[in-house]
Amino acid sequence: MGLREWSLGGVLLSPFLIYALLALLLTGVLRLGLARFGASRWIWHEALFDCALYVCVLAALVALTGRW
Repeated sequence: MGLREWSLGGVLLSPFLIYALLALLLTGVLRLGLARFGASRWIWHEALFDCALYVCVLAALVALTGRW
């Protein structure tokens, strides 16, 4: 397996951090797209939707890359 931790000032960072940050960025773009097209009015609980959307995007990223 080619994934290794990075040492940044003595702190080990997981390669999963890149997936998490990319998923956060994609979630923000998706939320802006939903707001632009007016789909946000159908969301009952925004915080719960944001969390679920983030988890779905993160799972899709990990599944599509096939490294984990």
